[in-house]
Amino acid sequence: MKLATRDNQTKDGELMVVSTHLEYAATARDIAPTMQYALDHWAICEPRLKERYDQLCFDELKQREPFNSLKLKSPLPRAYQWADGSAYVNHVELVRKARGAEMPDSFWTNPLMYQGGSDDFLGPYESIPLVDEEWGLDFESEIAVITLETPMGTQPDEAEKRIALFMLVNDISLRNLIPNELAKGFGFFQSKPSSSFSPVAITPDELGTAWHDGKLHLPLRSILNGVLFGTPDAGVDMTFAFPQLISHAAMTRNLGAGTIIGSGTVSNYDRSKGSSCIAEKRMLEKINTGNITTPFLKAGDTIKIEMHNSLNDSLFGAIEQKVIQWKH
Repeated sequence: MKLATRDNQTKDGELMVVSTHLEYAATARDIAPTMQYALDHWAICEPRLKERYDQLCFDELKQREPFNSLKLKSPLPRAYQWADGSAYVNHVELVRKARGAEMPDSFWTNPLMYQGGSDDFLGPYESIPLVDEEWGLDFESEIAVITLETPMGTQPDEAEKRIALFMLVNDISLRNLIPNELAKGFGFFQSKPSSSFSPVAITPDELGTAWHDGKLHLPLRSILNGVLFGTPDAGVDMTFAFPQLISHAAMTRNLGAGTIIGSGTVSNYDRSKGSSCIAEKRMLEKINTGNITTPFLKAGDTIKIEMHNSLNDSLFGAIEQKVIQWKH
């Protein structure tokens, strides 16, 4: 099943079902007015949404319309909780290596995770505001899951059952603000502005055999200014699978329905696959040549993030954003 949220000029938008190949959409507001409502009442809403989805896909629904991603918000325009992990530890290792820092052994056994702002996500086609180029604006291509209610203490084998939906993420970062924030010992805040998510969120069954071992085994494409930047496989070199990330987040708290858990920047040891953020490419340049040549994002730059299945179908639609100069 594929779901989306149409911008109807309200904060939480209108829930839509979207056909398998992203050709058509139909409202689901009579079943669940919003994505959050559907997640809060998943046991009741999910079978009804699936029935409408099947009707849409099999051309049995009269009230349908052409799918238009430009009219969509992020699937959850705002969420009760957004927690982003760093499941690709080789990425963390690389960044630390570039600045001559050793990586603690615990990073391989205990996931890194930060809690991001979730009250005001950008839409999948919404421009990224650039306040100051010196802040080092960067994209980060990731995958995220949306959970159902998850009790505190949930173990990984149970956590997988709590996954309702998958999305793609652009976890926007301000790289040059990060060092001073981390030096304070209190984590990210100003260096992590609003993230954006793919136009469509999909249920695990839509992934077929690509979803196994708690990982999504497909390449994640990042295209910067029309040029392919990277296609690392999201299922390769993922140290912590999604059930482990969910269990980690739920160690000391309950997770409400609609909690978003991110994978962190997708990264492979095979550097021929490219990168999913500018910072990683810059670190590789520094390690390999001693010189950093790739700049961070500036006004006018564009970023596109997308994932295709083995049949070359776009699974989630694309995040396509342009950087614009922000003015007060």
